[in-house]
Amino acid sequence: MDLGLKGKTALITGGSRGIGKAIATAFAREGANLAIIDIDPEPNDSAVGEEYGVGVVSVKADLSVEAEVKRSVKEAVGAFGAIDIFVNVAGVIGYEPVTKITLGEWGRILDTNLTGAMMCCREVCRHMVGNKTGAIVVVTSTIQYMPAYREAAYRVSKTGLQVFAETVALEMAPYGIRVNTVSPGIIYSEHWSKDTLGPTLNDSVLGPRLLESIPLGRTGTPDDIGDTVAFIASGKCPYMTGANVVIDGGFRLRPLVLISNDEIREMNL
Repeated sequence: MDLGLKGKTALITGGSRGIGKAIATAFAREGANLAIIDIDPEPNDSAVGEEYGVGVVSVKADLSVEAEVKRSVKEAVGAFGAIDIFVNVAGVIGYEPVTKITLGEWGRILDTNLTGAMMCCREVCRHMVGNKTGAIVVVTSTIQYMPAYREAAYRVSKTGLQVFAETVALEMAPYGIRVNTVSPGIIYSEHWSKDTLGPTLNDSVLGPRLLESIPLGRTGTPDDIGDTVAFIASGKCPYMTGANVVIDGGFRLRPLVLISNDEIREMNL
């Protein structure tokens, strides 16, 4: 299907690996130019551009720092003249039980996942308002529906993102700018899976138990998210704004019991 994205420019944060890279590839495949912002850009970010014949600019930036957010968005606009699509993917995760939450880790997660996303949206919206067009997709998480142990800061950040995106959708609608969110479930990628689940699901006790909780019987892949995001951001969804698309294999439909009360007591000792 031709999504009508040829010649458009997509700005993607966290676009050098994992879900972000899959999203960037999906846009490139449709003929869109890419502005990839990442705190640790991959040397081969431009390879996808060479493969699909699109322009790629890679920008190194820490999106928890306001000056770097402004600089990176300005560089993206300077490279291609306009930003037609913005996808916020950049995020970090950490694990601390409630009685052991540290301000350092709490701040690290919220500064990147929530405040960083807010600043990126603000700068991009300032640009798009002048053009009176644009599409924004914010990647949240099914953690907003399913609390997980030791992930208080992460859940607060992703739930906050959902609320923030809804407000952006309301305020940008008069300018013809659509804002939607995508909530992935368990996506197996190197960004976090190798530390959480092991190199493969079979290498972890959690793996088989986790798969039993996913109705479709498998974890998602970054490509499962990439193609959906490209579709939502395209002209094929002109009347869609303020919506949230859940991509989780039905994970949220089942109760999640992966840890015993004894294990909960032990983690908070």
